[in-house]
Amino acid sequence: MIPESHPFTNFLVSLRALFDGVLGFGESVLSPGWRQNQILILLALVALAWILHRVTGVMLQNWVRSREGWSKWQLRVVVQVKRRLGLMWFALLAGLLYQVMQNVTWPSRSYLIGLAATLAAIYVGIAFAARLVRNRPLRRMVTWGLWIYATLYMLNVADNVAVFLDDVALTIGEFRLSVLTVLTALVVVGALLTMARLVSTTTAATIRKNEDISPSMQVLAVKGVQILLYGLAFFIGVRAVGIDLTGLAVLSGAIGVGLGFGLQKVVSNLVSGVIILLDKSIKPGDVISLGETFGWIQTLGARYASVVTRDGKEYLIPNEDLITGQVVNWSHSNDFVRLDIY
Repeated sequence: MIPESHPFTNFLVSLRALFDGVLGFGESVLSPGWRQNQILILLALVALAWILHRVTGVMLQNWVRSREGWSKWQLRVVVQVKRRLGLMWFALLAGLLYQVMQNVTWPSRSYLIGLAATLAAIYVGIAFAARLVRNRPLRRMVTWGLWIYATLYMLNVADNVAVFLDDVALTIGEFRLSVLTVLTALVVVGALLTMARLVSTTTAATIRKNEDISPSMQVLAVKGVQILLYGLAFFIGVRAVGIDLTGLAVLSGAIGVGLGFGLQKVVSNLVSGVIILLDKSIKPGDVISLGETFGWIQTLGARYASVVTRDGKEYLIPNEDLITGQVVNWSHSNDFVRLDIY
């Protein structure tokens, strides 16, 4: 006999409540009457939106081709609009029909139409807002996650799903980690990291425009701002969802030791990059030769330096090699460069 307070019992109760909620909504939708009529109306709106999408998509494409001098971001906006024209038409048609039916008949006879219009509009907004995330896999995860949450919320089953996910947990002593906590942490940390990226991008652009700061110090300042913002975003996000970092201290220490042995080269390159930026021995624009590589330093990254040769080849040289190897900096103190011609 399993006690009533056993975690497995709570899990089964939450699963049953979630199943009953979904089943109840399905029965209400499929019950005879105006609910079925609304489904038929929605199918007709989907067909009409598809036709309008095909027609207006061609018109939009021809109109864009006649434009000249458009920037890349304008073209990207048009591409995103064209991809979602069908959904936008459906949201518009369903929204207009919902408003009309609200005025001419009982509100319950247009409930599903209003729900579909709202969800379609939310989906369009999420699709455009998710473009702020540059990483494509992460953007897809954010998009699908927000879509699923919006759907569950509009169907009034979000609370049941939250209870169900909270019951699926791993408990070690006093430490408890549920699926709900992990998902919440991913959402909060992801949102904060996106905001940190936007702020760091704006700050980096401002720093690079300042001609009073040397190129090497500009790179160092940008990297410092990025590390600070991303670190704050991560720790604030983790604390915001209630995860106690002290409970993970031992585990983090063990992981840190393992990563220390496995990522020695990575850490060495990171430290070497900071040293290069601080001592200003090498900076963007310098002409260097390292071994058989001769070229101009295009960028200084956290792990490597990008060197472009005279024939257009780009070499990514680890920062550690620039510290430990013999580097000839032809323009360290003088912009004049002498080339030996054989």
